[in-house]
Amino acid sequence: MDNNKIKQHISRQFNEEMEDIRNKVLAMGGLVEQQVDLATKAFMGYDMEGAETVVKQDQLVNELEKDIDHECTEIMARRQPAAFDLRMLIATIKIITDLERIGDEAARIARMTMRLEGSDYYQDKYYEIEHLLELVKDMLNGALDAYARTDVEEVIEITAQDTKVDREYTSITRQLITQMMENPRNITRALDMLWTARALERIGDHACNVCEHVIYMVKGKDVRHVSREELEKTVKTAR
Repeated sequence: MDNNKIKQHISRQFNEEMEDIRNKVLAMGGLVEQQVDLATKAFMGYDMEGAETVVKQDQLVNELEKDIDHECTEIMARRQPAAFDLRMLIATIKIITDLERIGDEAARIARMTMRLEGSDYYQDKYYEIEHLLELVKDMLNGALDAYARTDVEEVIEITAQDTKVDREYTSITRQLITQMMENPRNITRALDMLWTARALERIGDHACNVCEHVIYMVKGKDVRHVSREELEKTVKTAR
């Protein structure tokens, strides 16, 4: 844990409680990252075993969210923290909500893959979403790294990738509409692809949300629903 941000408290137990929460969030984040990667690759490669793994992991993600939420609430009630400690707990509760929703999106992709088992139209690797997946994975990894290091220096670059994700999603949508117009036999495949691309686009949005919560934790500023210029100004302003 970054000692420049998280001060040592008089109570050693308090330090251990805060560190435990941080470690659990990172464990949850790592599991969610794995879900996104595995679910999307299972869809592209028609991997039923991988899809089943993602669905099973979703329950573990849900349990981690409840456990971390309860622990944060208990600490706030017992310790009555202030300043950075309070912001960390509030931000953590919001971050795990976004992580749980990312897990839900991954599980939906996995369940759809499982429903497609035995479909005769499932004949290729859905190559169009490979680049979108890599963009989203980079965003999520960067957001979790910012939380781990309590550092917002890279947040501007991470959130800027959301524009690339939106652009890629729009491009995929146009390609799929063209395919459906050219040949009605492409409609089912195109709709499955569109649904998965939309899920990845939403995961990118949740990664941006995590970045915003980290900014609040570190800077004490709520940057939700602000312009990009205001977000950058907040990140660059020293406290």
